[in-house]
Amino acid sequence: MPNSDAFEFSDDFADYAAECDEHMTAARRVLLDIEPVPDRITRDELDGLFRNFHTIKGLSGMVGAGEAEQLAHHLEGYLGAVRKGRAAFTADGVEVLLEGVGTLERMIAAGRDRLPLSDAAPLIARVAALVPEGPPSSAAPSPGSDPGSPGPPTDKRARLEAELRQGAHAWRVTFAPSVASADRGVTVTTVRERLQAVGVIHQAEPTVIPGRGVTFSFLVTSRADDFATALRADGLTVEPYLPATPETTDGAEPGRTTTSLTPANLVRVDLGRLDELMRTVGELVITRARLDNGLGRVAGGLPAAERRELEETSLALERQLRDLREGVMRVRLVPIRVAFARMRFVVRDLARETGKDIELRLTGEGTEIDKFVVERLADPLLHLVRNAVSHGLEAPAERSAAGKPPRGRIDLRAAVAGGEVVVEVEDDGRGIDPERVFARARVVGLVAPDAPTDPAAVLDLICSPGFSTQDSVDRASGRGVGMDVVRRSVEELGGTLILRTRPGHGTRFTARLPLTLAIADALIVVVGSQTYAIPQTAVREVTQVEPGATTRLENNELLRHHGGVVPLVWLADVFGAARPGGAFPALVVGEGGHAFALAADRVLGLREVVVRRLADPLVQVPGVAGATELGDGRPVLILDAAGLARHARRRPTG
Repeated sequence: MPNSDAFEFSDDFADYAAECDEHMTAARRVLLDIEPVPDRITRDELDGLFRNFHTIKGLSGMVGAGEAEQLAHHLEGYLGAVRKGRAAFTADGVEVLLEGVGTLERMIAAGRDRLPLSDAAPLIARVAALVPEGPPSSAAPSPGSDPGSPGPPTDKRARLEAELRQGAHAWRVTFAPSVASADRGVTVTTVRERLQAVGVIHQAEPTVIPGRGVTFSFLVTSRADDFATALRADGLTVEPYLPATPETTDGAEPGRTTTSLTPANLVRVDLGRLDELMRTVGELVITRARLDNGLGRVAGGLPAAERRELEETSLALERQLRDLREGVMRVRLVPIRVAFARMRFVVRDLARETGKDIELRLTGEGTEIDKFVVERLADPLLHLVRNAVSHGLEAPAERSAAGKPPRGRIDLRAAVAGGEVVVEVEDDGRGIDPERVFARARVVGLVAPDAPTDPAAVLDLICSPGFSTQDSVDRASGRGVGMDVVRRSVEELGGTLILRTRPGHGTRFTARLPLTLAIADALIVVVGSQTYAIPQTAVREVTQVEPGATTRLENNELLRHHGGVVPLVWLADVFGAARPGGAFPALVVGEGGHAFALAADRVLGLREVVVRRLADPLVQVPGVAGATELGDGRPVLILDAAGLARHARRRPTG
């Protein structure tokens, strides 16, 4: 294949890239599962891989991605030869297919970014070498064939026959996308929705036809008398369908199919549109707060019955807005499985490069989190996993000498706790030695030469830009470029990063993140003459502190709490206000050894706020995560509790 410029970017490219990404993720997951024992691949797994590459080929042809179409066709051809017994499914085959997935991913990314494509000819030659006889294309269905046309699989065939017995008619509906149909608003999605409205879709698949590009075929049953007439008026081809028996399927194995694209009940929505919808919901929340404030001002002059009616209406509106907010949030939620699955590929490559034996264990892959958060979490996860391989896990011989199993372990976990998601990356490697970290920090000037070793400050040091305990550069670690990115990315998402480590036993990084970023419940506090908001998810407890309940130790103020002590940070000191006299409320944030308390003047209560993040670096301030409005027209700053604590520790004390 000659090296060519990026293929033409079309309006359908975003849908094409998203669809292909699903199929590549599915293929990669199967290939990584069977890589240790490729000869044990099941027929269902083989058919699934064939379907993945067959669909990518068809979709690539539809958007004019000729290079990606050719590569997917050759990969599909190899799998077709395996299915027909003409080629063996070997470790080399798995390797080539995995490289093919990676190459397709890079091709599609290059098309998205309008960059030149890499030459895939060497990879195609390796694919061809896997098939003993003839070119790969002879082993796979030809571009014009329809591998699934004989009919649906056996379980769906039973459903189809049941529909026919109840008086429905079966039809084969074919849609050929074109510029003219797109201008009329007729797309694959609208056709699918139209068919679902008047019947039942039993099968859907793309087919490449020479000279016509990609067409989409649907097998539908319907009881509508004008089914065929109405669809033909929209330019669709509608033909009666007669169910085929297993004996008349031209050699196709009963119960095997090459369908389908995606479930018919799924609709892709651009994330920008959901952002706009969430912003609109946020404006409604602010408007409702203004209405509530207005009602509070006029309620005293109204008769009791009218006042009660308005209050009930206001409460009903609040419930409905909360339901609307939660509904929009659910639409934005996606499983974190997508981000976790990519880490399997990363660990596989790093294990081969470093010579380490690594087991990656995934827990909580189905945990749902905001789509935007998942995308922004990809880089921090990548850095943490790379650092676990480079800095954490020892070589097999070193592990055996330490009495550990030769195979190292990395755990990726995700779970929802309250209103936030907790993501953990843990390894059973050598851990982080605080003495070594501080020794390096003294050398590079991050701490004073005579500064004592403080285990609680290890995270701050390793997250300093450019800091590394390694002298050599390798691909896995990146020489310290990463941990500062990890913390910054997590905090930009409104989360916190926590480190727990035991030298000789392992390290665990925990990222606590909000489920969504647009609207949140927050505690409203008063400090001096100003009002602030603190996200409820960051606060573990609110306690009333009596005078004399604090202790001063080495210029640090400590609060006695549940039989222990936690550092106390006065918000009045941070913002240059006078400390309150007498008792005061303290908001306990963080967990374990990372817990601390924020002292305020008063806590006004819990409110639902719309988060406006401060994106301009000129107005970003440590300890301030964003701003909001409570309905009275005045801006209120949203505080970042973890950032405030770090800022307070760095302030000189008098």
